[in-house]
Amino acid sequence: MTDPSPALVSDVFERDCTSRSAFEDVTAKWASLVLLALHEGGYRFNALRRRVDGVSEKMLSQTLQSLERDGMVTRDVVTAIPPRVEYALTALGQRVAGRLRDLADVLEDAVPEVEQARAGHRPR
Repeated sequence: MTDPSPALVSDVFERDCTSRSAFEDVTAKWASLVLLALHEGGYRFNALRRRVDGVSEKMLSQTLQSLERDGMVTRDVVTAIPPRVEYALTALGQRVAGRLRDLADVLEDAVPEVEQARAGHRPR
């Protein structure tokens, strides 16, 4: 069997690989938090903004557009009076958010350790 063409091999460490740009999008602070929130279920824009405390309207909009472009979030315009937009995760978004949830659980459980390490850290 022959090795796959280098063009078919994904490598997040390669500068021009699609997986790297998607990784950068997902690991941005607001994107990770948005994915975690949407992992709980679909949200309307303002409810999502309240859930992700501290995100600006502009940054949330940019983050949602980026995640939608990468195929992780869907944007559904509900024709009602007044019309509304709801955001949810795609199957890919669910897989990514599940992994982020695992990481968030580790970090939430480790808060005492992190606080202890920070208290003992001296700036250089």
